[in-house]
Amino acid sequence: MGKAVWLVGVALCAVAAPAMAQTSTGVAALSSSAEAPVPADPTGTAPAVDATRRGVLVFDPAFFADSRPDTALDMIARLPGFGLDTGDSDTRGLAGTAGNVLIDGVRPSTKSDNLEQILRRISAAGVARIELIRGGAPGIDMQGRSVIANVILVRSVVTERVLEANAYFYPDGYVGPVIAARWSRREGDNQIEGSINAFSDRTDGTGDGFRRRYDPAGNLIQDADLVLWDRIRTVRATGAVQRRVADGLLKVNGLLGWFGNENSQDLLIRSGAGSDSFNDEEADSVDSELGVNWTRDLSPRLGLELTGLQRYGTEEYTGVSTGAGGSSTFTADATAGESIARATLRYRPDDRFAVETGGEIAFNFLDSTNAYEENGVAIPLPSASVRVEELRGEVFGQTTWRPRPEFTLEAGVRVEVSEISQSGDSDQSKSFVFPKPRIQMTWTPWAGHQFRLRAEREVGQLDFGDFVASADIDIGQVEGGNPDLEPQKATVFEAIYERRFWNEGVLDFTLSHAEIEDVVDIIPLIGGFDGVGNIGDGTSNFFQTRLTLPTDKLGIPNGRLQVRGSWSRTSVVDPVTGEERRFQGNQAFGCGVAFNQDLKGGRWSYGFDHGCNIDKGAAFRVREIRRFYSEPGVSAYGQWKPRPDLTVRVDLGNASNRRNGYDREIYAGPRDTAPLSFREVRRTRMSPWLFVQIRKTF
Repeated sequence: MGKAVWLVGVALCAVAAPAMAQTSTGVAALSSSAEAPVPADPTGTAPAVDATRRGVLVFDPAFFADSRPDTALDMIARLPGFGLDTGDSDTRGLAGTAGNVLIDGVRPSTKSDNLEQILRRISAAGVARIELIRGGAPGIDMQGRSVIANVILVRSVVTERVLEANAYFYPDGYVGPVIAARWSRREGDNQIEGSINAFSDRTDGTGDGFRRRYDPAGNLIQDADLVLWDRIRTVRATGAVQRRVADGLLKVNGLLGWFGNENSQDLLIRSGAGSDSFNDEEADSVDSELGVNWTRDLSPRLGLELTGLQRYGTEEYTGVSTGAGGSSTFTADATAGESIARATLRYRPDDRFAVETGGEIAFNFLDSTNAYEENGVAIPLPSASVRVEELRGEVFGQTTWRPRPEFTLEAGVRVEVSEISQSGDSDQSKSFVFPKPRIQMTWTPWAGHQFRLRAEREVGQLDFGDFVASADIDIGQVEGGNPDLEPQKATVFEAIYERRFWNEGVLDFTLSHAEIEDVVDIIPLIGGFDGVGNIGDGTSNFFQTRLTLPTDKLGIPNGRLQVRGSWSRTSVVDPVTGEERRFQGNQAFGCGVAFNQDLKGGRWSYGFDHGCNIDKGAAFRVREIRRFYSEPGVSAYGQWKPRPDLTVRVDLGNASNRRNGYDREIYAGPRDTAPLSFREVRRTRMSPWLFVQIRKTF
């Protein structure tokens, strides 16, 4: 709490300083989407630097011309040094859930509709420019991020009809069809669009492999074949309308979708003790969403944004495991919903200073009933039938101050108040109050050089699913629900240096340190079950470097080489052994290499992507340590655009036919006192596949 109070004080001082220093100059523009950039010596196809906002880079359509993009998503993918983050739709409320892309300076008023899909539905012809905002800019809600892309749409009339006929092809003859259709019309502020897509496919849950068990001395005691099969199917429809209403801009969007999943696992014993087993799982879910967003300029310097969102979904799951020892069945039936209302008031007295304040209220619920039985006999589970409700409120205020074109200061405070109640197998409620201050400074001392410093108090959310019992049927593991949880909290310090060169070249370094309280992990529960709980405090250190290298000067025209590497070190005390270890799932090292090139003005394109790390972290349970394994993935693509309205693309996925799996160490009891019973090695392969896409615009 002391760190939070200190950060609040710093943020409040930062908020107050520009307010005392600024003077009104009568600048009328309220948001970046309404403000034309002022280029500073653009050359060729390099991005323009806004002379009044040095941290803002402006990418006009000419910058992307060599790649002939079809959609706004294609353009976002070509932004040097920028990686798309679609946000977290599972986070309750709107604060902190949006991705790192704005549309006309406003976040999309949806959570269920993926940001990637939204950008895919915007044609490249409908994009006037893209602003890459690094470190903040007056009038732009950075949503707690250091870099934001702002897609500015054209004001002219654009009508488009798009049909896509795609398919996945596998070596065994299976074909997974994908069809999509979209219609849209944009005329100034008026917009209307509708889309529908459906597919049937499989994942890496289809494949063959083995499961082998070894005694503590390393002797093979069981050898079994694994045969995995799965199918996923979905149908989703979206629609949106935008019109001028009550002197403001109103947008209404809706979504309705169904998702189905079936999978099975056959375990066939080849040698050693044990018997064959067969697992079958089936899940169906329906999701719906209605979003409303209304913005209005109350004056040339004052703007109001109102957002409402309603989500509702259902899910049914059945998992059955059978073998010589009998059968077990786990069933789950859940209904979830979310209602959100948010208001934001933005004031911008001049082009150097902006203030934003507002509040949000959200109501969430999860009603879940689970059951587990063995050989027809019901086995009691902790928190098997539960209704969880949360009433959450948040008030916020933030300011962005740019005293000079090369320096920007962004500071703000959010205060979250929530009450979570649980009824059913257990009745209890908890209330929380968390201040979440944030301050970020951006300095661009010379063209192509930028430094960003951030200090922030972050507070996680409790996962409603952790309150309810669950099962991992393929390994016969059942987890109890735990209502006695605290949100994980962290004080984060981050420093970023970015160097831009050769028009499209970017080299950046990121270093961060976090002190984390109430780490969420796995703890023992009553009845011998594992469950999610808090295990104390921990630390996290992270370093990353990324390079985007244009290869024109290396003799390869219109090519881009991308390289990344990251190193992470986390530390927490294991609740079972009392020894220091990494966080659950923490990946100590990550890396990747990618290359793409456009030929003949974008008529032809090709590229590849190679992930070069195997370490995927580990999961620590009371009686088990599970170390995840995944060989590096390799993919490649080729694209042909014979006409502006026709695109044909072929992707080769999993070209290396990589193996996935994990190594388990199973103990006879708690890991601190019980001996090791056996080790288990599991490996499976999913075959390579081809994805053929044909996109036609009318």
